[in-house]
Amino acid sequence: MYNQITANKRKSWVLIALFFAVLIAIGYFWGLWSGGDYAGTMTFAGVIAIIMALVGYYSGDTIALKMAGAYPITHEQNQYVWHLVENLCIAQGIPMPKIYLIPDQAMNAFATGRDPQHSSLALTEGIIKKLENEELEGVIAHELSHIKNYDIRLGTLVIILVGMVSIMSNIFIRSRMFSGRRDSREGNIGGILMLAGFILIILSPLIANLIKLAISRKREFLADASGALLTRYPEGLAKALEKIQRDNTPMQNISEATAHLYFTSPFGAVPKFLGKLFATHPPIEERIKALRQTT
Repeated sequence: MYNQITANKRKSWVLIALFFAVLIAIGYFWGLWSGGDYAGTMTFAGVIAIIMALVGYYSGDTIALKMAGAYPITHEQNQYVWHLVENLCIAQGIPMPKIYLIPDQAMNAFATGRDPQHSSLALTEGIIKKLENEELEGVIAHELSHIKNYDIRLGTLVIILVGMVSIMSNIFIRSRMFSGRRDSREGNIGGILMLAGFILIILSPLIANLIKLAISRKREFLADASGALLTRYPEGLAKALEKIQRDNTPMQNISEATAHLYFTSPFGAVPKFLGKLFATHPPIEERIKALRQTT
């Protein structure tokens, strides 16, 4: 567990470095193509990357919660959920996160933040209504494991950084399409470089999303195992997954940018031939099988 926490902290820095590299490459080729100051455009891209990384680190959780339409609750507003979270946090040995509800009848949840001291847990109204006590406890234990393992830092950062790469590449392509400028240096080598740069910039949103998908789905299995260890009742989490699979209700207000944060895919069932390639979560049946092998 401690090795996983260390690895997730390390992956956060590697993730930031990868996005910086992609953004600075966009800045370089932007300068090359426009015939302007390479250093200037690279510096601009670097500054934007720093600003957005800081925004993601310090405010990414707020952005994710707003995108989900989540609203905070107090102990008086929902004592049942509050006590479930409080008891599991005591058992897990972590500070209690802020608790939010999402006004959606689909069954889902997510945790976000930069560390256990600055974390939030969001649950849909549907998951609270439709799951039994031990099932909901399993889901909450899973999400608290993401908090303890620092998965939340990785998940929160990627929302901002993937979006920034997409915006920068879109700005470049539009400026190139409408400027009509041609650089006199576009000889053989220059032309090849610019063609390579244009291909990079077109593909950069895909590259950014591949980086996002490269954040191992094993963290979901780890959180399942950690949650089952916390509750000492793997069957509760397995039954919750079965109910969610049968219900299969997609969420109403969801973005691709935040889909990887959720307990299960917020889009409902994914075709099997696409699931392994592009899904942000392991198949539910595999998670259920893994949990029942521990009993």
